[in-house]
Amino acid sequence: MGRSINLEGKVALITGASSGLGKRFAQVLSQAGAKVVLASRRVERLKELRAEIEASGGAAHVVSLDVTDYQSIKSAVAHAETEAGTIDILVNNSGVSTTQRLVDVTPADFEYVFDTNTRGAFFVAQEVAKRMMMRASGSQKPAYRIINIASVAGLRVLPQIGLYSMSKAAVVHMTKAMALEWGRHGINVNAICPGYIDTEINHHHWSTEQGQKLLSMLPRRRVGQPEDLDGLLLLLAADESQFVNGAVISADDGFGLA
Repeated sequence: MGRSINLEGKVALITGASSGLGKRFAQVLSQAGAKVVLASRRVERLKELRAEIEASGGAAHVVSLDVTDYQSIKSAVAHAETEAGTIDILVNNSGVSTTQRLVDVTPADFEYVFDTNTRGAFFVAQEVAKRMMMRASGSQKPAYRIINIASVAGLRVLPQIGLYSMSKAAVVHMTKAMALEWGRHGINVNAICPGYIDTEINHHHWSTEQGQKLLSMLPRRRVGQPEDLDGLLLLLAADESQFVNGAVISADDGFGLA
C-alpha cells in the first residue's frame, strides 16, 4: 500500500524563502498540504512566490524578516502566527557565505556570516520554540518540527569557505542541543546538511573552469538539484518522523565520504 506525506492542517514557517532552497522548501511543503509562511528581507520576491503557490491551489502568507535583527525575529514570528495560525513546522534556512582564506577574514566578515547563519538561526528557532512550548501541555504531546538547514561544510571543512564551515558546524551542534532540551515538549529538532546544490546564486559557477574542476572531484561528477532534498524535507516535517530527533542528515551524494 502506497503512502504519501500529508501536511494538511499544518502551518510551516520558512526563512530565506525568497530564492534558492528556501523557495523550493516552501513549494514542496505547500504541495504536501501545509499552509506556508514565507519569510525573508526581499518581500517583493516573497509576494511573487505567494502568487505562484496560490495559483497552484496552496495557501501562503508573507512576512518581512531580517534574522540579524532580534526584534525583527520576534515581530515576524508574531505576525506569522497572527496571519496563518500557530506554527507547527519551522524550516530554519537563511544563510550567507563568503569566499576567502581565514587570514583574510575581517571582523565585519565574521559578523556577516555568524549573525545570519548561527545567531540568526538560533534566535529564530528559540522564538518559535517558546511559542510551541507554551502550547505543549498534558500527556498528549504535539508533533512540532524544527528543521535546521546546515551544510556538509559543517561536517567537513572546505577550502576557501572556512568561515562558513565554522558557522554551519555551530548549527549542527545547536541542533543536537535543541533536540536534547526541547524534545520533552514534543518538538523534534533535526538538521539537513546539503552538499553542492545548483541554485540561482551559484548556477553560473558550474560552467566555469573552477566549477568544472570541482565537479570532477565529486563522487558521481554531478551537482545536486533543489528537488533532491524534497523527500528528506518531507520526512522530517511529517508526523511519521516522531522518533527522529537530534539527527544530522547529509544529503550530499556521498561527498562527505571522500
